[in-house]
Amino acid sequence: MNWDKAVHEYKIFLKLEKGLSDNTLYAYLGDVDKLKQFLSQKKPVDSVMQIQTEEIKDFLQWINELGMTARSQARVLSAIKSFFKFLIFIRAVETNPAELVEAPRLGMKLPVVLSTQEIDDLKNAIDLSKPEGHRNRAIIETLYSCGLRVSELVNLKISNLHFDDGYILVFGKGNKERIIPVSRQAMKDIDIYQTHYRKKLKVINPKAEDILFLNRRGGQLSRVMIFTIVKDLANKIDLQKNISPHTFRHSFATHMVEGGADLRAVQEMLGHESILTTEIYTHLDRNYLKEIVLECHPRAKKS
Repeated sequence: MNWDKAVHEYKIFLKLEKGLSDNTLYAYLGDVDKLKQFLSQKKPVDSVMQIQTEEIKDFLQWINELGMTARSQARVLSAIKSFFKFLIFIRAVETNPAELVEAPRLGMKLPVVLSTQEIDDLKNAIDLSKPEGHRNRAIIETLYSCGLRVSELVNLKISNLHFDDGYILVFGKGNKERIIPVSRQAMKDIDIYQTHYRKKLKVINPKAEDILFLNRRGGQLSRVMIFTIVKDLANKIDLQKNISPHTFRHSFATHMVEGGADLRAVQEMLGHESILTTEIYTHLDRNYLKEIVLECHPRAKKS
């Protein structure tokens, strides 16, 4: 099978069988294309059957020398392994040349987490005299109270708000459905936003009629806009942390674990496929406990 046909078949598989979002889909295909670019420097790439393990290793060395981080290298290798696993599945190749190639070791990097006071400070910095003020306040509270990914937030539908029962319905990665309890504060902020902003919009794009958070033109908010809102608020209060919309998700999970929540419950609410992904928040909790001991225990204090 030639390379272009293999990539085309893989794209269909990722979209229809795996149900990946467009962003994730093109990330996978982009990583596979990087391998083709590297191989094409030496010779034309005609068949996927030509690729050897040593060439995969040379490719990893190449992207390392380009300055790609260890985490990004591991992601690229994962995409390539997935590509060849698919080719074995459709019997286009017999072996996976990337199977025995080891990814670079990753040091565990703990995510940035906000305190409840910092989250309140960000919310309080919002100018409610502006039309979008109540919207932005509801956005920040929903991100934090429900632990949503930014893509889940911008796609949140009014028809999936079940406030009478105290939950919202979210569609995460791979269009997987999950139910998330919603706090009274989030419900209150969303109700205020709908009354003071959304219902006063003169025009709403027909494609966005069921979308909760809208821009001034009545269209769906972009992920970039959510990033901008968060960054502007952080600058406004001179927050000495590098944050993004995802920081509120990390904060939600960390505060849940610190409060004694069962790790499986947190995994379910975050929509993590593996419990190993959720376990990072137990490490955050241990660091938090260590800080408390160093701060409060008489034997731990510096003399």
